[in-house]
This record gives sequence, structure tokens and C-alpha cells, in this order.
Amino acid sequence: MFALTPLSLFYSVNILTLTHFQCFSVTSAAPSTVRPCTLQNRFQPAFTANGDYVIGGIFPLHYNQEMPDLNCTYRFDPRAFRWALTMKLAVEEINQSTQLLPNYTLGYKIFDSCAYPLTGQRAAVAVLNGISEEESPTCSDASPLLAVIGESGSAQSIVVSRILQPFRIPMISYFSSCACFTDRRSYPTFFRVIPNDDYQVKAIAQLLVRFNWTWVGVVRGDHEYGRFALQGLLRELKGTKVCVAYQEMIPLLYNRQKALEIISVAKVVVVFSAEGEMTPFLRDYMIQNITGIQWVASEAWVTASVFTGSEYYPFLGGTIGFGIRRGHISRLSDYLMTVSPENYPNNPLVKELWEALVAYNVYKAVYAVAHSLHNLLLCKPGVGPFENNSLKFKIAGEEVNFDLKGDSVPYYDIINWQKGTSGNIEFVNVGLFDGTKAAGEELVPVSVCSASCPPGSRKAVRRGEPICCFDCIPCDSGKISNETNSVECIFCPEDFWSNEDRTICIPKKVEFLAYDSLGIVLTVISVVGACLTIGVFLVFFHHRNTAVVRVNNSELSFFILFALTFCFLCSLVFIGEPTRWSCMLRHTAFSITFSLCISCILAKTLVVLAAFTATRPGDNIMKWLGPKHQRVIIFSCTMVQVIICAAWLIDASPYPSRNTKYERSKIILECSVGSSLAFWCVLGYIGLQACLCFVLAFLARKLPGNFNEAKFITFSILIFCAVWLAFIPAYISSPGIYADAVESFAILASSFGLLFCLFAPKCYIILLKPEKNTKQHLMVDESFYTLSGLLNTALKM
Repeated sequence: MFALTPLSLFYSVNILTLTHFQCFSVTSAAPSTVRPCTLQNRFQPAFTANGDYVIGGIFPLHYNQEMPDLNCTYRFDPRAFRWALTMKLAVEEINQSTQLLPNYTLGYKIFDSCAYPLTGQRAAVAVLNGISEEESPTCSDASPLLAVIGESGSAQSIVVSRILQPFRIPMISYFSSCACFTDRRSYPTFFRVIPNDDYQVKAIAQLLVRFNWTWVGVVRGDHEYGRFALQGLLRELKGTKVCVAYQEMIPLLYNRQKALEIISVAKVVVVFSAEGEMTPFLRDYMIQNITGIQWVASEAWVTASVFTGSEYYPFLGGTIGFGIRRGHISRLSDYLMTVSPENYPNNPLVKELWEALVAYNVYKAVYAVAHSLHNLLLCKPGVGPFENNSLKFKIAGEEVNFDLKGDSVPYYDIINWQKGTSGNIEFVNVGLFDGTKAAGEELVPVSVCSASCPPGSRKAVRRGEPICCFDCIPCDSGKISNETNSVECIFCPEDFWSNEDRTICIPKKVEFLAYDSLGIVLTVISVVGACLTIGVFLVFFHHRNTAVVRVNNSELSFFILFALTFCFLCSLVFIGEPTRWSCMLRHTAFSITFSLCISCILAKTLVVLAAFTATRPGDNIMKWLGPKHQRVIIFSCTMVQVIICAAWLIDASPYPSRNTKYERSKIILECSVGSSLAFWCVLGYIGLQACLCFVLAFLARKLPGNFNEAKFITFSILIFCAVWLAFIPAYISSPGIYADAVESFAILASSFGLLFCLFAPKCYIILLKPEKNTKQHLMVDESFYTLSGLLNTALKM
């Protein structure tokens, strides 16, 4: 370890005084001949006290980012004023100490840099002057300046350090963290009690990775601090999942239009800037009423008290960042209470502080100077003032030391901006970054408002509460999170869905009307219906010469039974994984077979109705309803349906599709009808045939009692129509595989209705009442003679 050595810290206390840039002049004459020089203008310190050794202090007591004003008519910064008071307190403590610098006193001169390099340069020159016009009229007196405590901003520190460097006056910064200061050739007399930004950007990078903030914006000030911090952050983020959405710079000479262009869509924004630069930027940001941004603050503004007003909370609440580690200064609170306008009536800064109403690093910096001077004054020849060529001391229980680059050991407090009881912003310490720990273990949370969110959930910040207070919201269906404390849940790919725990994506379940419980039931019903139809067909064929079969027009009955068999079997096409061929067969096969069946019933109804409306056998009307004419009617009516189906298949045939709209967790394999118009035309044509049959059968319902064929046709068509009228709303409202099941059920129900209404009474007579299957029984009503004769005549044609 190496730090404030005698050569670097106190190479020369006797420095020629400067009156300004134009005032540093010594004649080339003899040493006794000195040309007097005077101050070009007056720049009074904010606080001053005499002592054996004087420490300079430079603090940004005012700030503004507008065009620089050399009169420092900027806004007052109470935080920087507390820093200045802390320096004053530390000097007074040291002067009262009997162990540190006994028999010597320290003085101080504190100047305002106005948070701007140009005015900071003027403050540095004023510190070097060390005199006022009343103190000395010449430049021959030695300056009592021992060291300079300053500056806060790295840009200002660069200027001040370069001014002090030729005189070998050490400068100890309490807030300049730019990594550029590690270059000992460029800044040999610069030291600091704050870690350099190499550690800060490492901590910020770990924070972004820890919270899984993968899309962030970076905003920086127009100075070395911002440039080096950005470079360091980009270096640390290499190889991680974090992507930088944009890199923008707040103009040194603030420009509102350029600043507004910085605001982007990234929800997480890292800012390397000081509060003076941030103030006008945030002012315009708030005017735009942009909320919902997660700010990640650098140490330069994470504890800026100028942003603690309640008006800032809606925009800056939840800000998180790394602040310089806090330490307890036992007397500071009471000391600040003594700083009132009554005690300092002539100091306008005190008045501003009370009108606007911790500083641990300033405290450490002053004590570092005091311990260095103490060791130097007690130096023994041949031993040296510093043990192991380094400066170490303890303060407030903390060991303070410096590395070979003049940097202190990196410790950061993790600061979170939370809402106070009065609505203002409070800085809450929620963790620690310990640079002495192993890589990956530096972040140490000390307390949490909410427990970590497990995989399968995401963090949701509570409205009106800081970012550390959040709820764990389970991921929505179809989304997952496989990491702890995920900020958002990610969608699964199209053919995948989240598991029950919402932690992994699994293939979606594929559904169709398969041969499971429902499919098996429909299959059994379909096969039973087809077998019953075939059984009826065999019964009718075996008894084809009996009275009941002959009177019921056996040829048309066989046609109907043939069509019904295929109607039952058509429902099987709806079961199983849809293919292109099965989709085309589903609707076309069932529509043609049903059209054939209804056409046969229509022809049969016409024959029965004509038979009872004819006046005598051989009437001309029956000449047009003979077997050939009946076949023509059946063929013609069926061919219309065939033509509709052919046009359907040619223009927009049904095809298998994957439906993910109804239930996103499943892929439903179904048959798309291709053309909705064609589909409803097919059903409409069958409905038209059925309605015509129903009307004709209803007109013939009062046939003789023992021959009630028209009544059976009426009931069968009534059931058929009722089934398909109920099918339409059920089909439209049924989801997924149930739509196919509904259509299959409608086919089976209407088929069974036709089969039982038309053939069950006849099979009952044929099989169970054979004594009634005679002409004598059917000729009870004399009107049967007319019917029998007309039918026989029609059958012979």
C-alpha cells in the first residue's frame, strides 16, 4: 500500500503566492528586488479561519448548468454546504485534540466552485493566493497552504489538480471518482477517499445483471467523469445479457432541445452526472410528464438533497444507486444545529441553508491531511514519517488507507429512494458493495422490503412505494420466468406453452376428436346404427314378398336403408386426426348421403300422396310416379347436392387446420370448412328437402288408420328438422373438438330418428306380429283397395 508520502503530500509548503493568472510575476533582478503585485479582483471565501497550517476547501455550494455565471448566482446546494460545514467541524475537532497535531492549529479557507470547471478554476487560484490585499501587498510572502480538499465533480477536479500540480500541493477529493485519476503521471498529487469508477461501474453492472435489466439506456455528463464511466460500464457489461439501448450526453452548455432528445423508450436508465447537470435535464423531463423510468444513479447524485422534494417522487421514486459508504460523525448533527443566521449574521450561505431546510468523505479527507502532517512533524531521521510507505488511520471505527494509485478501498452503500412520511424522498440504505470480497460476492443486501420472487413469477413494483418493495405476480398462462427476481415473464414460442409452475415451456397439447372416451362412444353408436340399418335391410329383403314390404314400396325402402347405412358410417370420418382427405369427405359424404335419403323419402311421400288423391286406378297422375320417374326424382334431387359439393371442393375445399385461438394452451386440430358459404348451402339444401317432405307428409297425415305411412314420415322429418335446427347454435358455440362431436351427434341422432320412425313399426309387424302381415289385415279399410290398386298399377309401370 502506498499513499500520502512526504514527497507527494508536503513537497513544498512555501509556495509563491498568485494574485490571478496575470498576477504570477517575479522580476529577473536580484532576490531583494521584488515587484509588488495586487489582486485583479476580489473572490472572498465562504468560510475562513487562521492557523499554523491552512487547508483549502473547494465545494459546489451553488449549481447550475445554464451558461456559467462568474458571480455564482446559482441555486443553493444544501448538501455541498453540509460538506463545507463538515470540513469546518473536522478542523475544529483536530485543533481541540491533544493527540493529533498537539501544539499546532489548522486553518481553512473554503471557496465555492459553483459546480462548473471555469468557476472551479477561479476557486483554485483563489486558494493558491492565500492572502487578501490587507494581509500582504507583495508576492514575496510564503503561502501557508498545506493541501486542498476538493473537488466534488471529476471535471472540476481535473482543472484544480492541474493548477495545483506544478506547486506539488496535494489535493484530496471527497467525491471525484473518475477512473482517469489512476494515471499517476498525469495526476501525481491527486488522492481521494472515494473509490474510483472502475469499482462503481462494476457494481452497477452487477446490479443490472442481478435484476435482469437487459435493456438499459445510459446518460452521461459532458466531461471526463461521464466518458470514463461509460467506457467502464460497457467493458463490464461485455459477456452479459445486458444490452445498452442508447448512449446520450447532457450538453455541457445546456440545450433544452438536445436534452429532450435523450429521453427514450428504455425503462431503465443509468446516469453518470452531477446534480448540477441533472437539474435542468430533470426539469424538462418532468415537464414532459414521463413516468415509469427506473433510474440507476451514480454516486455523484444518488444522495443529492436537491431532488428530495415531494414533487420529484412521482418521477424519481424508486431510484437506486451506489453511494459512498456512510460513516457516523458523532458531533455533526449537533454542530449543524448551531449553524443559524443568528450565529452567522453576515454569511449569506447560512441563510440559504436554513431557507432550503452524510458528509463522511469530507470528514475523512480532512483527517487524512491531519494524520499526514502529524506523522511528518514527528518524523525521525532515517525512519520516515509513514509506516511501510503508506498512510493508515482509523476514524469512526473504519480503517482508512490508500492503494498505489491513491485510491481508497472500494465500499459503496446501495441507496434506494423511498417515499417519506411527508411525501418527500428519503435515502434508504438497502445494501453494501464490498470491493474486498471475491468476484460475484461483492453485493451484500442488508435488508429487503420484499422477499425474492421465485421462478414462475415476476416482480411488480407497488404503486407509490420504492422499487425494493414489490409483489410477486405469477406469470400469465403462456409466459414463463426461469430466474429468481425476474422483472418480466417471457412468452413461450408459438407451439409451446408454460408448465403449471410457469418455469419452462413445454409443447402444447394437441387435441382432436380421437378414439378416446368420447370418440369411442360415438364410434360404437355409429357402428350400432349401421348394423341395425343393415339388419332392417335383411329383414325387408327376406320378407320382400309380404304385404307390408310390398305396400311400402320395397325399392324406395331399400334406397332409404342404403342411404341411412352410409349416414351412420359418415360420422366415423369425424373421429381421428384430420387429414386433407378426411376433411373433404366429412361434409361432402354426409351431405350427399343425407340428400339421397331425403330424396327417397320425398319420392315416397309423393307416391303416397298421389295415390290417395287419384280418383280411380290408372289415373294419369300415377303415370308420372312410376318406378322410373321415382328414380329420376331421386337422382335429380341428389345430383343438385353433388354439384354443390363439387363446386365446393373445386373452389375452396375443406382442409386441416391448427386452431390456437380458442384455447391458447392447446393446438386443436380441426377441419376448416374452406368456404363457409358452401358449407351453409349444403346444409340449407338438405333443410329445403326436409321441409318439402314435411309439408307433403303433413298433408297426407289423414290416411286410413291401418295404413299410416304418412304419419310416420311426418314424425321422422319432424325429428330430423328438430335435430338440425338445434345443431346450428350448438355447432357455432361449441369449442374445438366438441364442434366435431356435435356434428357427429347430429348425424347419428337424425339417422336414428329416420330409421326408427320409418321402419320400426313395419319390423314390429314383420317379426312380432306376422299374423297382421297379410292383405286381409291391411284391407280392413276399403280405402286400402284404392291404395293397393294404385300402387300395384304404379309398380307395374
